[in-house]
Amino acid sequence: MSSAQSLRAWQREAFEQYARTQPADFLTVATPGAGKTTFALTIAADLLHRRIIERVVVVAPTEHLKSQWAQSAARSGIALEPNLSGALGARFDGYCVTYAGLATNPVGHRVRIERSRTLVILDEIHHAGDAMSWGDAVLEACEPAVRRLALTGTPFRSDDNPIPFVTYAPVGDGSISSVADYAYGYGSALKEGVVRPVLFMAYSGEMQWRTSAGDEVSARLGEPLTKDQTAQALRTALDPNGSWVPAVLEAAHKRLLEVRRDIHDAGGLVIASDQTSARAYAKLLKELTGVEPTLVLSDEAGSSARIAEFSNGTDPWMVAVRMVSEGVDVPRLAVGVYATTVATPLYFAQAIGRFVRARRRGETASVFLPSVPGLLKLAADLEAERDHVIGRPVHDEADLFAAEDLLMAQANASEAASDELGNQYAALGSEASFDRVLFDGDEFAPIDYEMVAGDSDELDFLGIPGLLERDQVAELLRSARTRKREVAPARAEADVEYERRAELRRELNSLVAAWHHRTGSPHGVTHNRLRHECGGPPAAQATTDQLKRRIETLRDWALRASG
Repeated sequence: MSSAQSLRAWQREAFEQYARTQPADFLTVATPGAGKTTFALTIAADLLHRRIIERVVVVAPTEHLKSQWAQSAARSGIALEPNLSGALGARFDGYCVTYAGLATNPVGHRVRIERSRTLVILDEIHHAGDAMSWGDAVLEACEPAVRRLALTGTPFRSDDNPIPFVTYAPVGDGSISSVADYAYGYGSALKEGVVRPVLFMAYSGEMQWRTSAGDEVSARLGEPLTKDQTAQALRTALDPNGSWVPAVLEAAHKRLLEVRRDIHDAGGLVIASDQTSARAYAKLLKELTGVEPTLVLSDEAGSSARIAEFSNGTDPWMVAVRMVSEGVDVPRLAVGVYATTVATPLYFAQAIGRFVRARRRGETASVFLPSVPGLLKLAADLEAERDHVIGRPVHDEADLFAAEDLLMAQANASEAASDELGNQYAALGSEASFDRVLFDGDEFAPIDYEMVAGDSDELDFLGIPGLLERDQVAELLRSARTRKREVAPARAEADVEYERRAELRRELNSLVAAWHHRTGSPHGVTHNRLRHECGGPPAAQATTDQLKRRIETLRDWALRASG
């Protein structure tokens, strides 16, 4: 049909498969940014045109997405009521409802659906497994529909809650796995230029915090630590009162300014863990840029309006808590800061999905994140496709899948435990240092950049839209790494020097902590005083000689205080 002529290749292929089979249920798994909404509305328009259905009902995760669906449907000639209360007006072809709204009155929605031949579009259907009540409500309300079209991105759920209207099949080890009728992964979308590749800019740095026992700990973000220490180091990095967040925001804004040279409306998004942090990050951004960022704190009508205003405007930054993690379409987002402790594969993929929608070829998105093992693994595995597996057998404690499921469960519980963790430690200070970049499933250390761009911490030009294609970026970085191997002796000497600086930073931080115990002077004040007296950059960028001079100076202060 004519409406399918302008579809992308994958959308047309999936549409033709649907038109050929005419199934009652159809599950489409497509990467964020690929165009699931357009695909679904093309099917809806076709079914309405051929009078196979009389009504369309869209079930979405959030209030904002209801409005977004209604706006997209209007452009396709389908009138959907996003705020239904009472009877559906005669001019509407259907309505939108959230999963939570459906669960409040599943019988009422069932009556609406069974009165007319209805297509139900279940957007991000993995939400139907979030709670038994939601899954039961979807099953109860949507069962009478003559057609059901389920949509989701990857990865799929990691728990054992079956999702209504999803087909599962045995996989040979006693478990069952979801079966998509059509799948279009991030890797395929990258090859076809449908989505942008992502440069993950990972930042490490020295962290200091106090435990519940009163002990002061100093560690480098990302180095081998216990689970609790890793969580505390990450929360210390994300503390807006430290130096890590301001440094990373400054680097991210620098990248955004590079992009805005070519695309004036390119925007950035900071994803925060909670409302308090989001407000603090917004204040830091205003001080840095001179422009008040858009602040989105909750799933309210006002928040939807702010997102829409930002999407249609040219302001540089938006700060959000969860609100923009899934489904929300802001195509101009090009730079992100992942400043949240939430680290499930599903949430991470959905969050990164906000930055991958391509507007022209040659674009590269940049996402800045803490250099911790869990997040680095998620970044490296972004192109991996996942199915929903239920009942996978665990043969022993070393079973890889058992370990994976345990990690996911711990990550899912991270926010619930945040208050408890907050009572167990206090952040004392942090410094940021550029660690590595992840691109195309590979890692590149700072030395690789120096080979390409001279004396530079980052390759700014890699993020400029239209400059390089994905394969060219990967080739450039990998060729730099090859040249690095050719000068291995020099690099080995550099490695020794790097380790020596790390040891000196740890020694300096320990002395600063001891000075705090003795004088009460905050860690940051002491570091700044040492910099003022000895000169040089922050400790994370200081040379061996500069660090030695600060250590000697602090010891001299202690001797004079003792005398």
